[in-house]
Amino acid sequence: MENLKQEIKALIIESLDLEDVTPADINEAAPLFSEENDGLGLDSIDALELGLAIKKRFDIKLDANSAETKAHFYSVNSLADFFASQR
Repeated sequence: MENLKQEIKALIIESLDLEDVTPADINEAAPLFSEENDGLGLDSIDALELGLAIKKRFDIKLDANSAETKAHFYSVNSLADFFASQR
């Protein structure tokens, strides 16, 4: 599971071109779409780009308008749990 979390962090950095961010900078439990609690402060455009990168890398189909998908995108931990359940 730790390898998966590191892969997700690398995918976030790579797909969103986050220049001054390293995997160690990303708190696995922090919200991705909030700057509070060490969140990344991502926006809706970032969500679309990340969703496409996830589909391409992990071959996981996501429903952009689903409340369930929004819950999966809460944090690195929630994404890792979701990906693990899809394998």
